Amino acid sequence: MNKQKTPAGNDPIIDVRRICKTYPGPVIALDDFSITVDRGEVLVVIGPSGSGKSTFLRCLNGLEEVDSGEIIIDGIPLDEDEKKRLQIRREVGMVFQSFNLFPHLTVRKNIDLAQRLVRKKSRIEALEFSLHLLDQVGLADMADRYPHQLSGGQQQRVAIARALAMMPAVMLFDEATSALDPEMIGEVLDVMRGLARRGMTMVVVTHEMGFAREVSDRIAFMEEGRLVEEGCGEVFFSHPERLRTKEFLRQIL
Repeated sequence: MNKQKTPAGNDPIIDVRRICKTYPGPVIALDDFSITVDRGEVLVVIGPSGSGKSTFLRCLNGLEEVDSGEIIIDGIPLDEDEKKRLQIRREVGMVFQSFNLFPHLTVRKNIDLAQRLVRKKSRIEALEFSLHLLDQVGLADMADRYPHQLSGGQQQRVAIARALAMMPAVMLFDEATSALDPEMIGEVLDVMRGLARRGMTMVVVTHEMGFAREVSDRIAFMEEGRLVEEGCGEVFFSHPERLRTKEFLRQIL
């Protein structure tokens, strides 16, 4: 994929230090978890269900509170300061399994809304940027349609455009293709490939191992809230070091 890779450790934009997160039960979702992500890097996170992958993403943009540890995004600590939390949410876009589009708004207005409310853009500025983003995700001719008039893959591409409308420094993808029919998965992955080629910093939770191998700069394997192993894509898949990683890959490849 001719992606310009960022040297490891060169310019960290995400710095996660020994975070822990538990739910009532108790359920340990994240257990002394640490990782960094460099600016322009694509980190793909894999692991069995319940390993803490989605919780990790939700902690990165403050949707979940950590019990302990530190998260720093682009030099801003994610702490109890509400101004900092809002600033980080502007810098971190997130795409979920479900599309979460407003059904009563057209595609364009779904993308316009946050630009006008949060970024304080004029109507014309928001319109122009929304149309640019729709062209970028291959939906320039769908601007005046409503979500129910689109396929699942098209709705997810609109959701990606909406996240990009905030001009984030980081994009998080939480199983962005898992709710799609198989024939629609490719169109969403193509958009994500394009973002990777353009140097967007991305943290991607996915079960699409072919995509992970092709696009990632680094793979992180999680289990029981811990980082079991990480490594460069091709080396990770062909020569994993940990026995548990080998067992997991043997089951899914």
